[in-house]
Amino acid sequence: MSRKKIQSALISVYYKDGLEAVVRELHQLGVHLYSTGGTQSFIEQLGIAVTPVETLTAYPSILDGRVKTLHPKVFGGILARREDAHLAQLEEYDIPTIDLVIVDLYPFEETVAKTDEESAIIEKIDIGGISLIRAAAKNFHDVVIVPSKAEYARLLELLQAQNGETTLEDRKFFARRAFEVSSHYDTAIFQYFNRENPETVFKHSESRHLSLRYGENPHQQAVFFGDLSASFEQLAGKELSYNNLIDIDAALGLLAEFSDEEAVFAILKHTNPCGVAVRPTVSEAWAAALACDPVSAFGGILITNKKVDLATAQAIDDIFTKCSSLRRWNPRPTNCSAKEKPHPAEDQRRQSPGPNVQEPVERCDQPGNGPQNRNGFRSPGRYEKDPERIGKRGITFCEQVRQTPQIKRHSAGQK
Repeated sequence: MSRKKIQSALISVYYKDGLEAVVRELHQLGVHLYSTGGTQSFIEQLGIAVTPVETLTAYPSILDGRVKTLHPKVFGGILARREDAHLAQLEEYDIPTIDLVIVDLYPFEETVAKTDEESAIIEKIDIGGISLIRAAAKNFHDVVIVPSKAEYARLLELLQAQNGETTLEDRKFFARRAFEVSSHYDTAIFQYFNRENPETVFKHSESRHLSLRYGENPHQQAVFFGDLSASFEQLAGKELSYNNLIDIDAALGLLAEFSDEEAVFAILKHTNPCGVAVRPTVSEAWAAALACDPVSAFGGILITNKKVDLATAQAIDDIFTKCSSLRRWNPRPTNCSAKEKPHPAEDQRRQSPGPNVQEPVERCDQPGNGPQNRNGFRSPGRYEKDPERIGKRGITFCEQVRQTPQIKRHSAGQK
């Protein structure tokens, strides 16, 4: 049966934010609640009846709380399939079924970020919680798993909309989220232990993400994984695109080849330098870089290692550029650099910490009328380009669009 009614729930969470509304809704629906330690006290303070796990297991919490839920009477009720053979064993051993498990793990990553004290870090490796998550997710045909506080709101919405019932699709969704949470958690722990004499493996997990304006071509979608706000402060213009980030990364790599003794200015187009100059002042460096190829500079990426004065900012403002990656505008010139224009200006602080991912380009049997991609192929779509201008640039197109790579990673930002 796809739809199942939640009749019992085990709740064991670290952070209680947003939990009250869920607990009250479960109580109103007549769900029997089991809980542990601080979560049990939280529920009792709400005036809601709750059964301590110790009552269920007939065993106290031991070893400073390291062992609380690791017991057959807990995991049996979660892992049992709701079929005759398993239900008969539950009845034989007096084990109640548990239909909903709500967990919020010990904050391991937060603890690592705050302290170097090994004992404090080790105590924040959750054992019971991660086991509950995996057990409930494995039995998603019968059990709902809520693996973190980030899912409280979605659970509450389901409880209210479906009168305490869940569908198989609902339970599969939560199971997927559960394994994402558990795999991310284990990766963080592995990385902590892998700092000294590291294993020759690559493991990385990143949940933070930002949808970009578009991918390598306008009809594609792209996502940046990581904390982009820690890398860029956008001063004006449209949202960043996949190509913007790839180009800025190339610009940073180029700039790193030069020292900071003199002003360096570079102009790039599709990761290729159009002009690079080293001069005593940023204004002279800009003029010399532009002189290398003033035509290709149109719509390009600008980067410099020095502060930009008002006169240089005004000169830059005379041409169309996609991104200006500058240390800072100095002084901030009467909104010259931040005025409404069809391109963003960036303050590049450090290189991007995460990968960009985009969907592949579709294949087509006939030449499309869409935009050319970065490899010189035309994609399908309703986009039109000026054929005369394209011809002048010497671009040719194949009869079929080849698939672009799905993942490009900022090499300097890898960990």
